[in-house]
Amino acid sequence: MSMSDPLGDMLTRIRNAQRARQSQCVAPHSKLRESVCEVLKREGYIRAWRAEDLRPGVRQLQIELKYSEGEPAIKEITRVSKPGRRVYSKIKELPKVYSGLGISILSTPRGVMSDAEARAANVGGEVLCRVF
Repeated sequence: MSMSDPLGDMLTRIRNAQRARQSQCVAPHSKLRESVCEVLKREGYIRAWRAEDLRPGVRQLQIELKYSEGEPAIKEITRVSKPGRRVYSKIKELPKVYSGLGISILSTPRGVMSDAEARAANVGGEVLCRVF
């Protein structure tokens, strides 16, 4: 069966694993998911991630979750742009998440990046998700 929102599925797996206080979670691999994991790692929301082969042609992502003093590093992670309603934003119109305490992850012509990186590169794009 095909999945209508693969990125939303990965974000839900991360959210559920952190609520269950698990140390890691597993998600199917794709280049977009890999890019989002890289942004989450760069911004300090996850400890690490790696792609591993299950069998020829089938890969998965192992995501190591991060906790500080027993509390999850990710308090809230929500999908903004969905398959039924895409949300695009110019960089000047992109609101700050919780007054700059959180981040938005954007898919831009220069790749997947956080809102701070997009502001530095002066490029807008599709708002994939918000993380706090």
